[in-house]
Amino acid sequence: MKYCFLDWQANNTFGWGIAGLNIFFQLANDPELRPLMGMPLAEPDVAMFDPLRVIRCLDWFRASNQFLQELNAGKRNLQQAGVVLVDAVGNDMKPLGQRSAARTVGRCVFEDTRTCEAREQARRYDALVCASSWNAGLLQASFDIPVTTIFEGTDPSLFHPGPRSGILDPTRFYIFSGGKVEFRKAQDLVLLAFAEFSRRHEDAVLVTAWHSPWPQRSAGFRGRLRAPLELAPSGRINVKKWVSDNGVPAAKVIEIGPVPNPVMPMILREMDCSLQPSRAEGGTNFQVKESMACGVPVIVADNSGVRDIIEDGNCIPLRRQGKVDQADGIGTDGWGESDVEEIVEALELLYTDSARRKQVGQEGARSMTAKDRSWARHARELKQFLLSL
Repeated sequence: MKYCFLDWQANNTFGWGIAGLNIFFQLANDPELRPLMGMPLAEPDVAMFDPLRVIRCLDWFRASNQFLQELNAGKRNLQQAGVVLVDAVGNDMKPLGQRSAARTVGRCVFEDTRTCEAREQARRYDALVCASSWNAGLLQASFDIPVTTIFEGTDPSLFHPGPRSGILDPTRFYIFSGGKVEFRKAQDLVLLAFAEFSRRHEDAVLVTAWHSPWPQRSAGFRGRLRAPLELAPSGRINVKKWVSDNGVPAAKVIEIGPVPNPVMPMILREMDCSLQPSRAEGGTNFQVKESMACGVPVIVADNSGVRDIIEDGNCIPLRRQGKVDQADGIGTDGWGESDVEEIVEALELLYTDSARRKQVGQEGARSMTAKDRSWARHARELKQFLLSL
């Protein structure tokens, strides 16, 4: 038996956590490669997942926690044969953890293109795994280290087309926007476009899933808006005040708050479209893939990592991408500034043409299935790669 030590937290509410949890579920009962997590697994991490899945993996949850406890107590080490350390690597090539092992792989998802200057950090890795062709190309051009691309996925047993519940007002037009609030996710462009679109259409509703476990990192963000985002007394981001301060009536916005990933399909299937104009994505964007998988037509910025899932007809790509020069001093090669007018045009297209809306949604779901953008495939390819080292 061999092991991969995934040195980050598995959780159901943020990107790295969702990736870790799905990889863990897929490999927990694998006869050749078992996963170990770099942080303890607890009941809240698997909230809202079906109990059969959790029960099936429960023994290995406990085994992973036991291994971690013994590792932290000095009774285990990662230098032993058959263990590959997989670091979570972001900007600057700095891992979330500080462990070492006989074999170490960097699992890279980054947006700062200056990362490719971090040669000293990169030398710690025997190989690098990326979640997009954009990231892989940047690393291959900079480092003399093997680089492999393994695309992230969705869970098709959860994210798939299905009927609406009927609980929402069917006369309204619902636009979904997801991702934690930050410059690269471009919620400022979402609000600028929605402000104009909703002035034309009284029935427009913006549904936001903009929370994260780190609200303080979003506080103060303004982008191209006139008013910055503030924190509410509860410590969460105050979305309603933010939209109102920037000219969007709060009544036209539904803020769904923090949502466990397994619940997202039920929300997405209620939507008329999904708007994701990110300035940069190191991976292929969970909100884009999950919306597509549910048959929701997606408006998406044609830049960076998300280009790996853009195909003719499977979405409405935002082609007018301007140069991004200012992003808190980080490298922005390959980033893109979506044109607000083009966003409004895309919203108008989907609003006025229900047949086109249905066609794009169906083609998006078909493309996700045809390319097998699933966590099962991701885990299978990751396993094959780690066993080959």
